[in-house]
Amino acid sequence: MIERLKQDAAALKAAGDLAGAARVHQAIVRGNPQSAVAEHNLAAALGDAGDHAGAVEATTRAFQKGGSAPETWLVRARSLQALGDVDGAEAAYEVAIARRPDFAVAHRDLAQLRWMRTADAAAAMRALDAAPNTLELALVRGTVLGSIGQDAKARAVIETALEQAPTMVPLRLAAAAQAGRAGDAEAQLAHATAALRAAPASIEAARVAVEALLHTGQVGEAAQLAERIVGAAPDDQAALALLETAWRLTGDPRHAALAEDPALISTAMLDTPEGWRDRASFLSDLAGALHDLHGWRSHPLGQSVQHGSQTPIDLATVQTPVIRALFATLPTLIDAHIARLGHGTDPVRRRMAAGWRFAGAWSIRLSAGGFHTDHVHPQGWLSSAFYVALPAVVAREPEGWLAFGRPGIKTRPALQPFRRVQPQPGMLALFPSYLWHGTEPFTGDAPRLTVAFDIVPT
Repeated sequence: MIERLKQDAAALKAAGDLAGAARVHQAIVRGNPQSAVAEHNLAAALGDAGDHAGAVEATTRAFQKGGSAPETWLVRARSLQALGDVDGAEAAYEVAIARRPDFAVAHRDLAQLRWMRTADAAAAMRALDAAPNTLELALVRGTVLGSIGQDAKARAVIETALEQAPTMVPLRLAAAAQAGRAGDAEAQLAHATAALRAAPASIEAARVAVEALLHTGQVGEAAQLAERIVGAAPDDQAALALLETAWRLTGDPRHAALAEDPALISTAMLDTPEGWRDRASFLSDLAGALHDLHGWRSHPLGQSVQHGSQTPIDLATVQTPVIRALFATLPTLIDAHIARLGHGTDPVRRRMAAGWRFAGAWSIRLSAGGFHTDHVHPQGWLSSAFYVALPAVVAREPEGWLAFGRPGIKTRPALQPFRRVQPQPGMLALFPSYLWHGTEPFTGDAPRLTVAFDIVPT
């Protein structure tokens, strides 16, 4: 019976029904009232579903039942962080690491918390500097150092680790990415080739090889490899982005179906949610609620945000009334966009289904000079930008505008955006998740506040 329930919970989680999976784990706890492991699994499921208070309570019960696993402390730390208890979260991460000094995931999360909290590189690296020298922690050190602007140190860490494990694919992929950012196209291609040789069936290694080929100007070979990747993984948004880029560089007419169809990108104004007299008053209240969640001094690790902050919790699960009102009102615009798309065989339309669901939602607050590096959303189908509050300088193109089509990787020749969109408060932009997009830098003193989310078919 318990094993069947575990299978049911796993299936619900895989289908995106996180609340349903949590309910099944609650039933498992009732069937195993003395099990610390069952409480841990419930805590993890509740955290995934956005019930962070419930997750913390479940970890407390797990400890009372004799549990002390570092994984449980990690779950507790993440939920405390989501609840805004930053001190408690930091302490819980420290316990997780004390119980397992080489716990790479906990080290990464603690470094990220300290970096976002302080914008202090030394604080971010403090626990990692004292941690064991494992290959997994080398990857974490490289990620953290690269994300906090210490690229040379990050590259040295990965190169040293590669001397110990030259065939370790994640290290090769990290080295390729670092070389690409540094503009060293030949080293990028060498690392990517070594990774693909070590793992010829790896989609990730093949994508990194395409990036290297685009950087070295071998666009024909890049297009051929990207076509093979998409043939094997047709919903891989990162692979589609690379294919779109390669086809654009080679002048392939098939590029039009991926990026030039004007219906793929839409903008529309949000209707005033019920309970507010007008859109302006709603946006003002929404901005206030979001600002309360942006208690950070710097951006998260490995994300597109630069000179700003990003909320670490899924906003679609937040119970604040004004945020709930936003997510209750957005479906009208999303449904209209999907209806206008219609049916077809391109990578967006062929995935049309009976419904859709939110697959993650967050808020970004950019300071003056801030921007999003050009990126895609690998886990999405359709992605978005909803504009809550904007600086006055967005009236002057291209400051703070949304840009489409400029790759977030180096290509030869370089490509510029093929379209820019001027944001307006209350406007929702929707577009394919595989489409390169970023935010142009802006000047002035006022911040730029947005909400973003991905959706997937159901």
